[in-house]
Amino acid sequence: MSPTFRALRNPNYRLYLAGSVVSNTGTWMQRVAQDWLVLHLPGNSGTELGITTGLQFLPILLLSPYAGVIADRFPKRRLLQVTQATMALASLVLGVIAVLGVAQTWHVYLIAFLFGIGAAFDGPARQAFVSEMVGQDDLTNAVGLNSAAFNAARILGPGVAGLMIAALGGGATATGWVILINAASYAAVIWQLQRMNLSLLHTPELRGRTPGALVEGVRYVRSQPKLVLILIMVFFAGTFGMNFQITSALMATEVFHQGATEYGVLGSVMAVGSLTGALMAARRVRVRLRLLVIAAVCFGLAEIVAGLLPTYVAFVLFCPVIGFCTLTLLNSANATIQLETPAAIRGRVMALYMTIVMGGTPIGSPIIGWIGQHLGARYTLVIGGVLTLVGVAVALAVYDRMRPGQQPERAVTEDAALALR
Repeated sequence: MSPTFRALRNPNYRLYLAGSVVSNTGTWMQRVAQDWLVLHLPGNSGTELGITTGLQFLPILLLSPYAGVIADRFPKRRLLQVTQATMALASLVLGVIAVLGVAQTWHVYLIAFLFGIGAAFDGPARQAFVSEMVGQDDLTNAVGLNSAAFNAARILGPGVAGLMIAALGGGATATGWVILINAASYAAVIWQLQRMNLSLLHTPELRGRTPGALVEGVRYVRSQPKLVLILIMVFFAGTFGMNFQITSALMATEVFHQGATEYGVLGSVMAVGSLTGALMAARRVRVRLRLLVIAAVCFGLAEIVAGLLPTYVAFVLFCPVIGFCTLTLLNSANATIQLETPAAIRGRVMALYMTIVMGGTPIGSPIIGWIGQHLGARYTLVIGGVLTLVGVAVALAVYDRMRPGQQPERAVTEDAALALR
């Protein structure tokens, strides 16, 4: 088997990936539909869009650390089935009220928050479950393939959503049918999880309810300079740079004066770059620290350039560059953290990672939405890129102070240490 797809030799992982492709396609369709719904409700603008996105990610900021403790205490396969069903229910309710034409902005706010609760508990369990399916040897490859599947869905989902919304009239009611498709797509993941061969899972011993479980994960992260460096970089990039739901919508509508189909295209072409980056990551055996830093710098610079582009066509052609830099940064960070973390506390550490990379969105999204409304859509990208570069500088300064000699690092495995030299 090609080294790019070596993790697929595991039958459980094949089932998981197949279900994920279906569900992720529906998720991307809903993201476009939800944004379009908010923008087409009376009196709404970039601020309301930013609030919606912030509310959807707020539970990740508030609950992910506790969700990591839950992921280490309960069987992750069962936990994932529960979280997927929870998100399906939230999507179903939003889709129904949109189709019926009774959706109001506060409805979207509430359902986005409830959806975020399910996502908060889903993220740490899903991230840590990958290593249970494939083991350490294929972990880096599996993380890359997960991203490839996610971004393949990202190519298909927004484009299909845009076409469907336009074909159904382009209004709020049209978005409801797209959201209902996403609600149905969660069944694919639940069913594939049910079909797995439990004897092939590398399940660590589950941790009982003990005091200090969360603190143990935080303490471990603080003892690892490389992990601290990664978390600082992804915090700045995720909080201020990766607000694509807002920036793409505002650039499409306010700067380039385009419709739903053209907005959906932006997400799809950005995913072309992300998919390329994911496939390259899947072939990568080692993740070097300098790759993470270079990817973060390139991402910040790409955001600044994108904000200055003069035409819609130029913006479309440049979007894959942003996608490639984003994926390279996030994939390398994800694989490094999992390889550097013992299985017994991986759920808690991945929860901290999810809190940082996604939990900053409730902070950044309203700010970016306000910038878009009062300074202009272009500034959402330019300022986001500048703040990402500031984050890289801060991360390197902190890492330099924590390097061995001031605070010793603890290698988790020989392979992980070798990968980061």
